[in-house]
Amino acid sequence: MIIPAFRFIIVSTWLLMASFAFGQTNIILLRDLDLSKVQQGWNTVHVNTNLLDEPLSINKKSFENGICTHAYSEIEILLNLHAERFTAQVGIDDHVSKGKYASIYFIVLGDKDTLFASSLMRANEPAIPIDVSLVGYKKLTLITHDAFDGSNQDHGDWVNGAISYSGEQKPYAFYPEAEAFYLQTPPVSDFPKINGAMISAARPGSPYLFRIPVTGLQPLKIKVCGLPKGLIFDPKTNIISGTVAKAGNYSISIKASNAKGKVSVKHSIVIGNKLALTPPMGWNSWNAWGMEVSEEKVRNAIDAFEKFDLANHGWTYVNIDDGWQADERNADSTLQWNSKFNDMKLLADYAHSKGLKLGIYSSPGAYTCGKKIGSLDFEQVDARTWGDWGIDFLKYDWCSYASIIPENNRIEYMKPYLQISKELKALPRDIVLSMCQYGLDNVWEWGSQAGGNTWRTTNDIIDTWFSMKTIGFERQNSTYPYAAPGAWNDPDMLVLGKLGWGANLRSSRLTCNEQYTHFTQWAMLSAPLMLGCDLVQLDSFTLNLITNDEVIAINQDVLGKQAYLVYESGDVQVWKKELSSKKIALAIYNFGREETNFELNFQQVGLHSKLHLRDAWTQKNIGKLTDNYMVLIPRHGCKLFVLK
Repeated sequence: MIIPAFRFIIVSTWLLMASFAFGQTNIILLRDLDLSKVQQGWNTVHVNTNLLDEPLSINKKSFENGICTHAYSEIEILLNLHAERFTAQVGIDDHVSKGKYASIYFIVLGDKDTLFASSLMRANEPAIPIDVSLVGYKKLTLITHDAFDGSNQDHGDWVNGAISYSGEQKPYAFYPEAEAFYLQTPPVSDFPKINGAMISAARPGSPYLFRIPVTGLQPLKIKVCGLPKGLIFDPKTNIISGTVAKAGNYSISIKASNAKGKVSVKHSIVIGNKLALTPPMGWNSWNAWGMEVSEEKVRNAIDAFEKFDLANHGWTYVNIDDGWQADERNADSTLQWNSKFNDMKLLADYAHSKGLKLGIYSSPGAYTCGKKIGSLDFEQVDARTWGDWGIDFLKYDWCSYASIIPENNRIEYMKPYLQISKELKALPRDIVLSMCQYGLDNVWEWGSQAGGNTWRTTNDIIDTWFSMKTIGFERQNSTYPYAAPGAWNDPDMLVLGKLGWGANLRSSRLTCNEQYTHFTQWAMLSAPLMLGCDLVQLDSFTLNLITNDEVIAINQDVLGKQAYLVYESGDVQVWKKELSSKKIALAIYNFGREETNFELNFQQVGLHSKLHLRDAWTQKNIGKLTDNYMVLIPRHGCKLFVLK
């Protein structure tokens, strides 16, 4: 979106104008509308106060009438052609006057026309007046935009907002009807099926751990042939473990059989210098528990992998985010867990006994984002501690390091990650490095050189349509050339299921269609798939969504290509991903507010005619088609096809 930099000037008193032109004029104040269901970046819309329940104030001027919202937000108001004018003043609330990050565009739409767009606004700037005609429009949309730089401290005030209208029918806040949740993934077949990635990796001499993900009618008999020296297979747990001393690419055969049939696949075990040859899949504690994470909650997550059969669909990592650390280091400078945890090594052993892997969290700075102890000046000690505990994954979060970086150049951005990567590689076990630094200095261009296996490309995601769409689409298309086996762009965790970032959990605010779009795009992007919900409360819809093995296979494809945008028209985008075995994944997204019929023209998206199409979500063959295919795409929804 291009934001024009202009300000409207009030040329006359709108009330007199409206009265003269339309006769009897009524007025409804913005604050009097039902704004309780408006989605926004943080908190809820506040009436006559800011988001901290203090008086509204812009540039030290107080206002008694108005609302405060948090970018990104959209307030949709139905006018029904009876409205005449909208007036208001907008600005950043003084609560954030000391914050350097606040930046907002205020935008007013009449239907799809831009009636007003502010210049970039920051704290301590005077309010800007708005006075626009609404004659002839059916809908008014008020947008508090995050200015494309994240929404930190973006508290926007709309004060003295009023709509003049004629007749008795009042304008009212509009919310789309709630979508009925529907299941697309068919029930798991009784026929044996081996799922997940067809490749795994370890360094020479490092512990190797791989649980074969397999579904089908029990009892299932698993047989593994061709294991390299040093590895053993346990048929009771379906776990392959051990160490391989010699580097090489070892092809093994995995066979599964039951009363319904049998299946055999080839799996590559790569012993070398690269880890995470497919995007990591698992769970992270942050989006559910925030700083309230505990050993009990982590053990519950591990048990949920078993209860809901997630491990048999390829879900592997159980990652502890911020909030596990004690307030002080031990006398020997080593890290210690806090009172919410009993023993991190025993916890790792418990995960490993299930064929799962355990992750941990820290920061290159002195403190983490949650103000806990970071790893600055203790990189070697901490790496060795994590290795001793049996940790398999490290999320290394920029946080307080931002305050000590001497210069904003690539050398300095790479420095802390090069340092921790060096210490991790010196360990006698493998730890996948997840660099969390929010896309600074186009990290995708150098993250692999700094030793990262994954790197965040954006700020944190939240469970709103705008956040997911912006992070998953608008900020990813330029990153695709840099994705490869062992090196993945990370648009942040999945915001599905029960979330809360603390003690109070709630269902994701994404609609049913939006959640299909969310999971589809993350699969297409070859992004790390990290669930953030409370797995204990996993509902049937979310479980159905995250156990579609054909969609997961697109994410876990051994070719390691990332999808890219190949076609855009109006509200529709088409993304394409090259797969192994000469296949193509094609995702069609509808960003519009209404369902749409879309004609997929093969040539327009760079495909040959006469293609076999398969719907990955319903796992049904569409058939052999020539040149084009007409498809209905729901509001904020998608279709996902595999073609050959």
